[in-house]
Amino acid sequence: MAKDAKATSTARLRRKPYEKELYRLQAELVNLQEWVRAEGRRVVVIFEGRDAAGKGSTIKRVAEYLNPRVARIAALPAPTERERTQWYFQRYVEHLPAAGEIVLFDRSWYNRAGVERVMGFCTPEEYTRFLHQCPIFERLLVEDGILLRKYWFSLSDAEQERRFHDRLNDPMRRWKLSEMDLESITRWEDYSRAKDEMLVHTNIAEAPWYDVESEDKRRARINMISHLLSTIPYREVERTRLKIPKRPPSSGYRRPPRGSEIRVPDVAAALE
Repeated sequence: MAKDAKATSTARLRRKPYEKELYRLQAELVNLQEWVRAEGRRVVVIFEGRDAAGKGSTIKRVAEYLNPRVARIAALPAPTERERTQWYFQRYVEHLPAAGEIVLFDRSWYNRAGVERVMGFCTPEEYTRFLHQCPIFERLLVEDGILLRKYWFSLSDAEQERRFHDRLNDPMRRWKLSEMDLESITRWEDYSRAKDEMLVHTNIAEAPWYDVESEDKRRARINMISHLLSTIPYREVERTRLKIPKRPPSSGYRRPPRGSEIRVPDVAAALE
């Protein structure tokens, strides 16, 4: 019976109820955005997890209807030579939100606890220092009023490999697959151990980790967004009522002849 229950929980969510609920949740995210802006709050959401676990697609759905001036995505590239000499958290600090902003971190400072640790991109001393400083850093953020939420997207090794094959065979998504991603297959247990150790040190009361089961991406998106909304005490903000004015009568303006500008060819006409 327990086995059947698990199978049901990871079965692919049907498209119609998924799209209906996703749209409802996205409308609530807009309400959250307006509350954040009106109240001058600061929100940070961290998306971490296995390669191909669905972090990017979930971030896309979260941000889809939000104002990019309020909600922005931070996906940092590899550090420069100069950044490697800085305090580790320094380059992330400049991406933190100001009042009235939401920042969605597509991977974050936890790179040090994951890929840098497993691939040997940091020294053992740097890694140990990170595990010590990270809880302190996050407590400072929360103490200063930042609403910090951390989500870990989990999936099985078989499902990860299936998604890698899908990307490899899809020319539109091939760019999402790198040699570094493929390393996660041969280093699966190394990444598992790194995650376990990371949680021991950074799963703190002020900023706990929330695990998102991501065998089915649709379920993962619904569950993650729903949980995020449930953890923030936002309210619907009354918006200024706008009225579209009547267009004034012409004052004699004449548009220049169409031949005076370089027009984009109407290639769409061939589709008719």
